[in-house]
Amino acid sequence: MTAVDTAARARATAWRSWWADGLEAAVWLAAVTGIAFMIAGGSLAYASSAADWTYALGRALGIVAAVLMMAQVLLASRAPWVERVLGHDRAIALHTRWGKVAIVLMLVHLTIMTTVTASYDGRSVVSQVLTWPQYGWWMLAALVAGVAFLVVLVTSLTAVRLRWPYERWHAVHLLVYVGVAFAVPHQFLEGSTFRSGGVAWWFWAVLWVVSLGSFVIFRIARPLVLLEHHDVRVEAVTPLPDGSTTVTMTGRYLDHLHARPGQFFLWRFLTPGLAWQHHPYSLSAAPGDRLRITVKPSGDGSRALAGLTPGTRVIADGPLGVFHHGTRTGHALVLVAAGIGVTPVRAMLEECGPEDEVTVVIRARSRDEAPLLEEVEALAAERGARLIVVLGPRGDSWGSVDQPMAVRDLVDEPATTDLFVCGPSPWAQQVADDARASGLKPEAIHLEKFGW
Repeated sequence: MTAVDTAARARATAWRSWWADGLEAAVWLAAVTGIAFMIAGGSLAYASSAADWTYALGRALGIVAAVLMMAQVLLASRAPWVERVLGHDRAIALHTRWGKVAIVLMLVHLTIMTTVTASYDGRSVVSQVLTWPQYGWWMLAALVAGVAFLVVLVTSLTAVRLRWPYERWHAVHLLVYVGVAFAVPHQFLEGSTFRSGGVAWWFWAVLWVVSLGSFVIFRIARPLVLLEHHDVRVEAVTPLPDGSTTVTMTGRYLDHLHARPGQFFLWRFLTPGLAWQHHPYSLSAAPGDRLRITVKPSGDGSRALAGLTPGTRVIADGPLGVFHHGTRTGHALVLVAAGIGVTPVRAMLEECGPEDEVTVVIRARSRDEAPLLEEVEALAAERGARLIVVLGPRGDSWGSVDQPMAVRDLVDEPATTDLFVCGPSPWAQQVADDARASGLKPEAIHLEKFGW
């Protein structure tokens, strides 16, 4: 590793950090700007009672909720300029966090507007709810949006998610996009801040066009284009001794995908029972004229992959994620994996060169339950990497009872070492916490967690 390479990595890391912070700040700036337009439009000019001020507060909360909804849709759009800066995991984490806040604010907005309007008109709250559709079809649509948001909020609670399979939860979660679509019209046709046109109207319109346009282009149109352009199809399905399944796929112009070892795709296999599902699986080998994934049977969708037939068409939406060599900050590299989390680590190891100082740690309950272990052993020997295989039940550390592990024992220079860890969420977080305590820089700790 030359000084020039290290400096280039440092600049790239700083650039990603600056743009990531800038994107998050832009969301809140847009919300503040929306409220400023509301105030400039005279919404507070005649506020003289508690009801008037509460009504204005309800409008302001609606504006903040709408901006967060836009951000939520944008973060889930898989737009490349968002993915390259934030990475898919961080984008979806923000999408989830902001989405919950947005839904709560939107429901509070609806409650305040209904309650205060009912008091103005001398109606009960129930009567006001039933009266909203008389204001125009867009208010009926807004009520439908409110119901959709309430269903999504309830089904997003941890207790519900733990009981539901991912496929069912994800299908219900799609209601958030129905809610957004039904909520937009009333903002232009009923909201006085934007109904009159002018700069505020264009400000609002541009935000929605960017948000919804990115979603339509990259979530709907792009996967269909990729399907036709690359014609990805299943070539072989191979069961592994540990119970996992390796699926190898071929296609046209796969190099045009610009996939990196360590990244993942959202895979949709166009066969009965799987065509309406997409699942995130990391590449388990460096991409070339073929794409390969290795999947542990942990749910209905993953179990069904063992029954795929060669020739099945595949929509490969991606590549996604920043779990690859391009996000490294230093010259030393530690790759840590547990269970099926070995897949991106094995792919990254394949791309390591003789100049890399590489340590690989594989964690499993037993050798028989460690997928792709023989491949990792062969690659480690070929690349000159130090390989540590940790077997047995969990101990107090993220290692095993008989073989405790600590990141500080794996690195000589924490300031110039990158850690890539992939595995179950609690375990991966424990490794990351250990790495921070061992002196690794936060930007040098790269996580790929399994969970939803």
